[in-house]
Amino acid sequence: MDWIVQSGTFLFVTLEIISLICLILFGITRYWFDHYRLSIWFILLFIVITALEAILAWILYSQTGEISTLQIIITIFVLYAVTFGIQDFLKLDRWMKQKIGQWRNIELLTEEDYRKMKKQKDPYYQARHYRYYSIVHATLFLAFQITAFYFGTNSFDHALMYLSDWSWFNEDSYESTPYPNNSIHQISMVWGIVFIIDTIYSWSYTFFPKKEST
Repeated sequence: MDWIVQSGTFLFVTLEIISLICLILFGITRYWFDHYRLSIWFILLFIVITALEAILAWILYSQTGEISTLQIIITIFVLYAVTFGIQDFLKLDRWMKQKIGQWRNIELLTEEDYRKMKKQKDPYYQARHYRYYSIVHATLFLAFQITAFYFGTNSFDHALMYLSDWSWFNEDSYESTPYPNNSIHQISMVWGIVFIIDTIYSWSYTFFPKKEST
């Protein structure tokens, strides 16, 4: 267990590289060599690797008793894989069909694929998609904040004190904030900026829809 804790970053990066290789091999075996059954094994391996990443985060927490930057990063990657990652994988799947089909000079895309690709260019669909994405992002961000406040404050009244007085927001040291350690404080500040920018960008598709692409 000590080796796992000490090599946590190396293990996580290695798992991510292997998972990326699995996705590439999925496309090659399925659409270049037409080995559909073999390609399924690469997807199953990708799922197993995602589960191993979640287990790694749990082991790190159970052994150290602290929430570290690495654990949060792993959690974000795992949450992405089981939420937005599914839709992005389907987009990647269609992209691999298109590119490998062009290289082999055959048609791999189905009518359903073309329908979905056309739908993704619809400004109303884009607006709805990004609204959903923004709501999920807001939910995850709020859940993170609630968890951080839970571990960083002594009581509900203590947490409310920070919510009613935001003078701590510009503090450089986490001791004056509701966060349990410096890593959580730094991640929260950076994520907060990203969250604001992402929210503005996502809702711009609703308030300023793009013209439909052809």
